[in-house]
Amino acid sequence: MTRKTYTLIGAAIGLATFLAVALLPALLYGGYAGVLLAGGLFGTPVHAAFAVRALVVFGMVMGVIGVGGLFTVAGAAAGAAVAALTAGPVTEPKAEKHEA
Repeated sequence: MTRKTYTLIGAAIGLATFLAVALLPALLYGGYAGVLLAGGLFGTPVHAAFAVRALVVFGMVMGVIGVGGLFTVAGAAAGAAVAALTAGPVTEPKAEKHEA
Protein backbone atom coordinates (compact mmCIF):
# COMPACT_ATOMS: atom_id res chain seq x y z
CA MET A 1 0.00 0.00 0.00
CA THR A 2 1.17 3.50 -0.70
CA ARG A 3 1.50 6.33 1.76
CA LYS A 4 -1.56 7.99 0.23
CA THR A 5 -3.64 4.91 1.00
CA TYR A 6 -2.62 4.99 4.66
CA THR A 7 -3.46 8.70 4.79
CA LEU A 8 -6.93 8.14 3.33
CA ILE A 9 -7.59 5.24 5.70
CA GLY A 10 -6.50 7.43 8.62
CA ALA A 11 -8.80 10.24 7.47
CA ALA A 12 -11.71 7.79 7.24
CA ILE A 13 -10.98 6.46 10.73
CA GLY A 14 -10.80 10.03 12.05
CA LEU A 15 -14.14 10.91 10.47
CA ALA A 16 -15.76 7.74 11.84
CA THR A 17 -14.37 8.54 15.29
CA PHE A 18 -15.84 12.04 15.02
CA LEU A 19 -19.25 10.66 14.09
CA ALA A 20 -19.17 8.19 16.98
CA VAL A 21 -17.69 10.39 19.70
CA ALA A 22 -17.83 14.11 18.96
CA LEU A 23 -20.86 14.84 16.79
CA LEU A 24 -23.24 15.56 19.66
CA PRO A 25 -20.82 17.77 21.63
CA ALA A 26 -19.99 19.70 18.44
CA LEU A 27 -23.69 20.34 17.86
CA LEU A 28 -24.25 21.38 21.46
CA TYR A 29 -21.28 23.74 21.74
CA GLY A 30 -21.98 25.20 18.30
CA GLY A 31 -25.59 25.85 19.29
CA TYR A 32 -24.43 27.48 22.51
CA ALA A 33 -22.07 29.71 20.53
CA GLY A 34 -25.00 30.64 18.27
CA VAL A 35 -27.15 31.53 21.29
CA LEU A 36 -24.35 33.71 22.67
CA LEU A 37 -23.95 35.42 19.29
CA ALA A 38 -27.70 35.99 18.99
CA GLY A 39 -27.78 37.36 22.53
CA GLY A 40 -24.97 39.76 21.70
CA LEU A 41 -26.60 40.97 18.51
CA PHE A 42 -30.28 41.06 19.47
CA GLY A 43 -30.10 41.37 23.24
CA THR A 44 -31.12 39.02 26.00
CA PRO A 45 -33.49 37.36 26.65
CA VAL A 46 -33.30 35.87 23.17
CA HIS A 47 -36.68 35.54 21.45
CA ALA A 48 -37.41 32.86 18.87
CA ALA A 49 -37.23 35.07 15.77
CA PHE A 50 -36.08 33.74 12.42
CA ALA A 51 -32.73 35.55 12.56
CA VAL A 52 -32.02 34.16 16.04
CA ARG A 53 -32.81 30.62 14.93
CA ALA A 54 -30.67 31.09 11.83
CA LEU A 55 -27.71 32.17 13.98
CA VAL A 56 -28.12 29.16 16.26
CA VAL A 57 -28.25 26.77 13.30
CA PHE A 58 -25.25 28.54 11.74
CA GLY A 59 -23.31 28.03 14.98
CA MET A 60 -24.24 24.35 15.05
CA VAL A 61 -23.16 23.84 11.43
CA MET A 62 -19.87 25.64 12.01
CA GLY A 63 -19.21 23.58 15.12
CA VAL A 64 -19.77 20.32 13.23
CA ILE A 65 -17.64 21.41 10.25
CA GLY A 66 -14.81 22.69 12.43
CA VAL A 67 -14.58 19.71 14.77
CA GLY A 68 -15.17 17.23 11.94
CA GLY A 69 -12.36 18.81 9.96
CA LEU A 70 -10.09 18.64 12.99
CA PHE A 71 -10.76 14.93 13.49
CA THR A 72 -10.30 14.21 9.77
CA VAL A 73 -6.98 16.06 9.54
CA ALA A 74 -5.71 14.44 12.74
CA GLY A 75 -6.66 11.00 11.39
CA ALA A 76 -4.93 11.72 8.09
CA ALA A 77 -1.80 12.84 9.93
CA ALA A 78 -1.87 9.69 12.04
CA GLY A 79 -2.27 7.56 8.91
CA ALA A 80 0.65 9.30 7.22
CA ALA A 81 2.74 8.78 10.36
CA VAL A 82 1.92 5.07 10.38
CA ALA A 83 2.91 4.85 6.71
CA ALA A 84 6.19 6.63 7.38
CA LEU A 85 7.01 4.48 10.41
CA THR A 86 6.15 1.13 8.85
CA ALA A 87 7.89 1.73 5.52
CA GLY A 88 11.05 -0.20 4.89
CA PRO A 89 14.40 1.51 4.78
CA VAL A 90 15.08 3.62 1.74
CA THR A 91 18.07 2.24 -0.12
CA GLU A 92 20.13 3.99 -2.72
CA PRO A 93 20.67 2.14 -5.97
CA LYS A 94 24.18 0.72 -6.13
CA ALA A 95 26.44 2.63 -8.45
CA GLU A 96 28.55 0.67 -10.86
CA LYS A 97 32.26 0.78 -10.21
CA HIS A 98 34.36 1.98 -13.11
CA GLU A 99 37.93 0.84 -13.16
CA ALA A 100 40.37 3.03 -14.93
